[in-house]
Amino acid sequence: MSRIGRKPIPLPATVKVHLRGDAVDVQGPKGKLTVPLPGGITVEQKDKALHAVRQSEEQRALHGLARALVANAVHGVTEGFKKNLDIVGVGYRAEVKGKSVVFSLGYSHPIEFAIPEGIQIAIEKQTRLTVSGANKAQVGQVAANIRGLRPPDPYKQKGIRITGERLKKKAGKTGAKTTA
Repeated sequence: MSRIGRKPIPLPATVKVHLRGDAVDVQGPKGKLTVPLPGGITVEQKDKALHAVRQSEEQRALHGLARALVANAVHGVTEGFKKNLDIVGVGYRAEVKGKSVVFSLGYSHPIEFAIPEGIQIAIEKQTRLTVSGANKAQVGQVAANIRGLRPPDPYKQKGIRITGERLKKKAGKTGAKTTA
């Protein structure tokens, strides 16, 4: 039996859960999320916790997944998720203008990135971004999309990187040697 699938999901007092047959609606102070459940997996509420239950051994592979998705939704609507990004490079910067972020990343033009619904982006010192929201997958995807605007260069290490990301620095070419 799945070790992760058997773990109960504790429910804080501020979270309301509505159980449907094929999905779970979770509502809390940070927002509302709907988690679709794979076939054969149901969620039951006992005391102040949720339990993922599978009907047969055929759903064994999806048992832990379903429990993790519901647990992430509960965590997201209570505390939220965030990813920090660093902009490294001379003249590289970002600023929030209305519902979009404008990046100057060494290209001939500024890049406008529209902020999706349910995501907040905060910028400090023009070179440090914080992407936050209730949906873990959406926060990670938006951070990856922003990083994709100017991925870190392997030679000079310039670009947008996720804080704490380890990069391999490549050695550049050495001067051309002439043999006569």
